[in-house]
Amino acid sequence: MFSRLSALLQQAVETREPNIDLLEAFTEHWKGITSYYIETTDENRPAQKTDIPWRLKQMLDILVYEEKQPQLDGEAGPCMEYLLQHKILETLGTLGKAEYPPGMKQQVLLFFSRVLEQVQRPLLHYINVHRPVQKLIRLDGDSLGPSAEKEESQFLSAVCTKIKHDPSLLTHILEGTKLLTSNKNARQARHNSLEETQKEDLHSSYASGFVSAGDSAPCTELPDSDCSGSSTRTEKNLISALLRLCFSKKIRLALKARENLLLLVIVAQQREAIQLVEASRLSHSVTEKLCELYSAVPDSAHPTDISTVERVGWRSPPPPDDEEVFPGKEALDTFMLWVDFCDHLVKEAHPLLASVLSKSISDRLFYGLLQPQLLQMSEYGILTSTAVITAVVRQITAPALLEEVVFFLLGSERRREAHTDSHHRHPLRGQLIEHCNHLSDEISIATLRLFEVLLRKPHEQIVYNLVLRNLEGRTYMARGIHGPEERSPVDCDQFESTEEFEEDPYFIDGFPELRFAVPKMSPQLPAQAKSSGKVEANQIVNSFLCLVPDEAKTSQHLPEAGYDTYVHDALELFQECCSNVGSWGWPQTPQPLDTCIPEAEFYEGHFLNVLFDRMAGILDQPYELNLQVTSVLSKLALFPHPHMHEYLLDPYTNLAPGCRSLFSVLVRVIADLMQRIQRVSQFPAKLLLVRRQLMGSSSEEQTDHMILLKGVVVLEEFCKELAAVAFVKFPPEEMGYPEACNAEAREDQSSVADGDTTQMGVRKGMLHAEARDGTTCKGRREDAHCEGGRDDKSLTGPKKGSPRTRAKESESSRARKDTKKTTDNPNAQARTDTPDTEHRENT
Repeated sequence: MFSRLSALLQQAVETREPNIDLLEAFTEHWKGITSYYIETTDENRPAQKTDIPWRLKQMLDILVYEEKQPQLDGEAGPCMEYLLQHKILETLGTLGKAEYPPGMKQQVLLFFSRVLEQVQRPLLHYINVHRPVQKLIRLDGDSLGPSAEKEESQFLSAVCTKIKHDPSLLTHILEGTKLLTSNKNARQARHNSLEETQKEDLHSSYASGFVSAGDSAPCTELPDSDCSGSSTRTEKNLISALLRLCFSKKIRLALKARENLLLLVIVAQQREAIQLVEASRLSHSVTEKLCELYSAVPDSAHPTDISTVERVGWRSPPPPDDEEVFPGKEALDTFMLWVDFCDHLVKEAHPLLASVLSKSISDRLFYGLLQPQLLQMSEYGILTSTAVITAVVRQITAPALLEEVVFFLLGSERRREAHTDSHHRHPLRGQLIEHCNHLSDEISIATLRLFEVLLRKPHEQIVYNLVLRNLEGRTYMARGIHGPEERSPVDCDQFESTEEFEEDPYFIDGFPELRFAVPKMSPQLPAQAKSSGKVEANQIVNSFLCLVPDEAKTSQHLPEAGYDTYVHDALELFQECCSNVGSWGWPQTPQPLDTCIPEAEFYEGHFLNVLFDRMAGILDQPYELNLQVTSVLSKLALFPHPHMHEYLLDPYTNLAPGCRSLFSVLVRVIADLMQRIQRVSQFPAKLLLVRRQLMGSSSEEQTDHMILLKGVVVLEEFCKELAAVAFVKFPPEEMGYPEACNAEAREDQSSVADGDTTQMGVRKGMLHAEARDGTTCKGRREDAHCEGGRDDKSLTGPKKGSPRTRAKESESSRARKDTKKTTDNPNAQARTDTPDTEHRENT
């Protein structure tokens, strides 16, 4: 009964529904709009108060309703044909450009947006649709003010959505006016010219694959051709309109514009990528905006403030602050936001477009702006530009852009370095390495931080260019009967049993009662090592743990201060490093010495040479500088290349005459320290006091020899960190427990193996006392955290409430101070290496 009643009601409704002629109604509304311009006399009446918006809405509803009629079967209805044949969209575009009545632009933009969004039929292929769309896009950049930004954004989003579903539409939208009005003969002539030169020109080789006849043929000529004559002026097109909206003051509109621009780059294949390169000048526009934003960063921005700015993501820009934290922060945030957006563009783009965009950024920003500033003589300018390029390098993740910045900073050279090739060095690379040993400690710290950030990037050229190319031939090895891999343990025992160290005045210097207070260790290598001919991992760990004498140790007086506090962080960093180098094809074992070409002289390279010199002066350098030097060296020691491990972490390596390694440099520093201890009264008590001050567990008390005492603390912690690095680089089955030197070295081994994260390292808390008078907040392993931001995949930072965290909060304020403490012994000089002490690292 209910079904019968509903059928009767439906029948009554259908019989009363009037038979409406859709075409007649459509034309009536259009004529009503045109008649307004004939009959109206009030020129100041806003369009919103007329019947134009209502009539446009009715026309849109008719088009949508007509499209849903089943009898059309995919064909264009009479109303759509009327719209196309009478060029209604072009007429509306002209009315919008005239802005009559006032506010007509917004109404036209809304009508275009809704037609593109609600009409399912493809429309942009029609010349009477994409031509007025092009004109409206150019109109957006011409005279639309901020009041129309919302409607403009909606219109551009509708166009980009259509392009997303059909990427070939991009070529129609990006066509220029000259192309639309050119005749067929001119197009054919250009096409023939491209075919003749396709073997000689890279771009024409791509263009010949998609040039076609017809009104919608894309422009594929080279930038210096007639068709791209607009390259000398700013072409207003979809790309330029989106770029303008990317910097709207309305955050949501700016974000939507960036998303649409990224969408176009993602969907563009080879044909569309070439169109974006040649017709839209995307790379030029993006790079020009990047350089403009960099130039807008004021000179008053302090380098330390720049280094502490947190990472800015292009999808989540920082909210505008009522009061800037430091002058220029807003401009710097905007620049870094655009750097991050450019990085995402390069990462998501077609390889052709990514290469062009990366090259454009490199040429204009890196070489054009940053290189002259990095090479200048002004110390303040060097600090500022170094801080900026460090922040840029940290932000970059796209492989193509990362390669450009690596070649910009280090060059592409892969041959071995030599002492005499200083005039052949890459100019910027050599200057940056020299800055690591600059007279200004601030410049040295800033440049070392740049290299530390570089070493964390997954690009093989970085570590190869700086270190590895000089270690390939293993010329640092003594070419005797035995190399380290076939060295007999008996040789080691015989060498250790000599009295060379006891008789050498370099180590005791007139203090015969002074001896290394090293706990007793077995002079014999384990039987397993003797049978295999290899040094066990625990012997290497013990070598670093026993290097610092008891007189200079403070760990035993403090809880949770053993080397095991570094193991967890070292393991995470080592795993990150292994994931970065996994695709580089590094060998698992050192190259056999009999296959290496013997050479007359070994040179560790410019970079390691400067680092070793800095390490040799650790007792005379500021605390922050020592932290940064040791941080870079620990990053190098983490790399899982057998030659780097052998040269940096193996104390049992037989060095060639005249060579030095990291361990040999540390041995000389310890020898110098043993002499200086005798000149400082109550040295152990003062050292422990300074240690507690650095950890924030003791009040500030001025004492003498502060630089020396802080250097000793850093030296002890660095040796423990190297021991932890050596520990995590060996498989568990090859690693025994370090014995004798530090009893606490094995206490929490099981908790570390189970992933215990409660102990984060004593050295993380050593910045508390320096939070008021230093220049850089730099500690172990947490470089990016202290510098203001780190990647999403970075490692765990310090525990909440730790002295390291508290020091970070006051870094920006104290780092501005220009006062620096003088050394307690200005005449002290780092000892130089001599061949007769080259093998003392075997102790």
